[in-house]
Amino acid sequence: MASATLRRRLHHGDVDGRKYERYDATDSETLSEPLLGSSSTDNSRDEYNEERTLEDIWEEERKRQQVHWTLIFSQLIAQWAQWIAKIVFGSGSIFGRFLSLPSFGQIGTGGRLLPPPLSMLQEERLRNIKRRIEIPFDGSRMEHQDALKQLWRLAYPQRELPPLKSELWKEMGWQGTDPSTDFRGGGYISLENLIFFAKTYPESFQRLLHKRDGTRADWEYPFAVAGINISFMLAQMLDLQSGKPSTVAGIRFLGLLEEDEMAFDNLYCIAFQMMDAQWLAKRASYMEFNDVLKSTRAQLERELALDDVSSIRDLPAFNLLYK
Repeated sequence: MASATLRRRLHHGDVDGRKYERYDATDSETLSEPLLGSSSTDNSRDEYNEERTLEDIWEEERKRQQVHWTLIFSQLIAQWAQWIAKIVFGSGSIFGRFLSLPSFGQIGTGGRLLPPPLSMLQEERLRNIKRRIEIPFDGSRMEHQDALKQLWRLAYPQRELPPLKSELWKEMGWQGTDPSTDFRGGGYISLENLIFFAKTYPESFQRLLHKRDGTRADWEYPFAVAGINISFMLAQMLDLQSGKPSTVAGIRFLGLLEEDEMAFDNLYCIAFQMMDAQWLAKRASYMEFNDVLKSTRAQLERELALDDVSSIRDLPAFNLLYK
């Protein structure tokens, strides 16, 4: 997909009677960036870059590589320790246990992990996810308009469907009267994710939509826009915009695709419920959303790396959907 410069306006709401607004111009292919949270201004970034010396840059790169290799070796050591423990304390075939260990792939050039060979089914399902990620939301397309209407009916089955531009959409957590302006960072797949969540796990969806769990902040995260951010976060975490995923989470996700064609959508629902649980645990408010999302990503990465996870239902956080 050709790159296009997107100029978007984020209305962050009123705080103490003042409106917070930010304009971004970014070159984007499909998913571009999260829609919530604050970032440094261009001037501060320029000043920061000017102050950095070549020595600073090399030192930063050296530390990044050191952390990267430390992570890889720690993963390998952990896997060998578990394997040895199973030999010493377990029973059964040694070779059978060796073959059953999860594979994180080999290490290729640049220190990136190489995914194991994929089956035809995995290849097909991976292509389908990539295709979905590349579809931008287009408010002029009837299919996309119908999907928005479907989401409203699933969210509020007893209420009348409002026009596509209405103040009522803000109740679902859109930032303005026109939901189509909030999709630029997440694309059409983020709307598909929300619809899947509402249809597949309706009780969990309604709990999060209406903020029924826990003691909530005075300034809550907007439900719908948070969902767009989660779609974006997952695509990044699983490395789905590269040729083939080369992160540990991405490679483990390829294994889940073998068992579940809708693994991405199911993982989205888990991530959304997990994010809300993190939100409550941290007693967070709106401006802390990005920190909560980072914690959610870290927890999800840890769960995907567990040895006994071979399907979505094996993830510990899956039970949050049925609490």
